[in-house]
Amino acid sequence: MTKGFFNVPVPKNEPVKSYLPGSPERKELKAVLAELKNRKIDIPMFIGGNEVRSGVTATIPLPHDHRHIIGVYHKGDADHVNQAITSAMNAKEKWEDLPWEQRAAIFLKAADLIAGPYRAKMNAATMLGQSKNVHQAEIDAACEMIDFLRFNVSFMEQIYRQQPGSGPQSWNRLEQRPLEGFIFALTPFNFTSIAGNLPSSPAIMGNTVVWKPSRTAIYSANVLMEIFNEAGLPAGVINLILVDGPTAGDIIFSHPDFGGIHFTGGTTTFQRIWKTIGSNIAKYKTYPRIVGETGGKDFVMVHESADPKEISTALIRGAFEYQGQKCSAASRAYIPDTIWEQINAFMQADLADLKMGDVEDFSNFMNAVIDEKSFDDIVEYIENARNSNTVKIIAGGKYDKSKGFFIEPTVLLSEDPQYVTMVEEIFGPVLTIYVYQANRFEETLELVDQTSPYSLTGAIFAKDRYAIDLATRMLRNSAVNFYINDKPTGAVVGQQPFGGTRASGTNDKAGSMINLLRWVSPRTIKENFLPPKDYRYPFMSEK
Repeated sequence: MTKGFFNVPVPKNEPVKSYLPGSPERKELKAVLAELKNRKIDIPMFIGGNEVRSGVTATIPLPHDHRHIIGVYHKGDADHVNQAITSAMNAKEKWEDLPWEQRAAIFLKAADLIAGPYRAKMNAATMLGQSKNVHQAEIDAACEMIDFLRFNVSFMEQIYRQQPGSGPQSWNRLEQRPLEGFIFALTPFNFTSIAGNLPSSPAIMGNTVVWKPSRTAIYSANVLMEIFNEAGLPAGVINLILVDGPTAGDIIFSHPDFGGIHFTGGTTTFQRIWKTIGSNIAKYKTYPRIVGETGGKDFVMVHESADPKEISTALIRGAFEYQGQKCSAASRAYIPDTIWEQINAFMQADLADLKMGDVEDFSNFMNAVIDEKSFDDIVEYIENARNSNTVKIIAGGKYDKSKGFFIEPTVLLSEDPQYVTMVEEIFGPVLTIYVYQANRFEETLELVDQTSPYSLTGAIFAKDRYAIDLATRMLRNSAVNFYINDKPTGAVVGQQPFGGTRASGTNDKAGSMINLLRWVSPRTIKENFLPPKDYRYPFMSEK
């Protein structure tokens, strides 16, 4: 039993390693990359603490070399979904009753495992399976995942410490209970840290979870499960199933014990899930929690007082890091005509120098997009732009999938601010620029707000403080992760809690206490030390 009030270690953001030539971390990572690339692994599901192999397998290719297979995974079916739910429900009471500091210790250990002995493996798995360069893997699979675990434990402690006041002769208490039922975590391919956070944050708060990762991120998900298991996570707390979405959804969203979903993915998928949950609402024991982040059409708004070189760098990094496969990626930019030529000159010079290729070549800035479907979708946008009368391809526009799914960083210049690539999420290395008349800054702010259904990230670049203030006010609903003189990507846990509104999600801010509060249900308790013995109140007296 708990015998004290415990202070968890004060979290600090994990330092990002540089991987400079000659550094020990570079040498270790190179070795692990070679080892994993040349060893074909067999990936099971994890249900109730057991490795489950169906015997029906699918291959895991490298996106940047799709003829090279680094593993196979065992595909699940409806029976495995039901087994995972049963396992989660069987584990729930014991996990919920475990003292919170014991849960904290498990996830703090997982963070230390990633920071230490598993760092190279976690990064290498992400680099190979999801085609990330070393820096993108380090800030995601290592640092952000570590930060999620450490900060979430601290947020849990702070939540439990929040207590109400008490009146005379009484004591009020507040307990934060896990939700009834199980949580379904449905996770994306693009961030290993998101894939790890979506099941672990509800689990930290005492919930049990059924986790379905993206098909194209199973390789790194397997490493995360290995880490959770080594950290001492009890059987059945997080159950990893490798099934297709409809199979999982048909069972989970009809189950009476469904307690909530933690989701990152496409807007249409999330809307379909929400509609299904609404249709089945009478089946559930309680109203499920629906938490989702669903993408964006993220902007960079430029004022003529901005520095052209800073804009060029922000656009290249913001639009083309990880091949633009970030829900926060800069996808549309509004640039005043007075400084457009300078910005374009800087961009063209940098793009001519930018390299793309295999993740094992650390000099590459970009790698491959995740799979053939994504490649074909992005290419369709590029080809439609090529055939448009209102759009010009001013950089890139080439692509090749003969070996890997490679698409050049592509910049479109549109005369039409409502052209499709200014409006729709592409999720690839395509940036569309609209050049506006500098004296129409305020009109263009209105255009930015009204163009896209999303509201996730956005940036204003300016030296003029009045312009910054105006943009901050007028774009307050256009981007709920807003950046001033910085690219609209790279949110840090504990510093910029992340989430979107409008078509971008429920804005429950991963990387903050806000998100963890979604996975508990408070109960207030009042204890009266001196209960009254007379039903009459003083006002009832006649004298």
